[in-house]
Amino acid sequence: MSGPGRRKRHSPEQIIAKLREIDAALAGGAGVEDVARQHGVSPATIGRWRTTYGGAKGPEIKRLKELEQENARLKALVAEQALDIRMLKELAKGNF
Repeated sequence: MSGPGRRKRHSPEQIIAKLREIDAALAGGAGVEDVARQHGVSPATIGRWRTTYGGAKGPEIKRLKELEQENARLKALVAEQALDIRMLKELAKGNF
């Protein structure tokens, strides 16, 4: 169910495809606001997509996504280890 205020997540591949369409429309003389409205995004979103996915190709986006997932996994591991260390310190003090 989509409507006003509903967010839609685009995959990196969809974003690159939309950026190509947006760039083609802008090269044809259309305004940013008009092109954004046609694609269902805000002009700010287009700018954010450009900074993130500007000159990227398919394999680069796939690698970026893999690195982001690995980074999230490693952050979770570090947080878990920090909790374990804190628990062991409390046990060593005898405050349990």
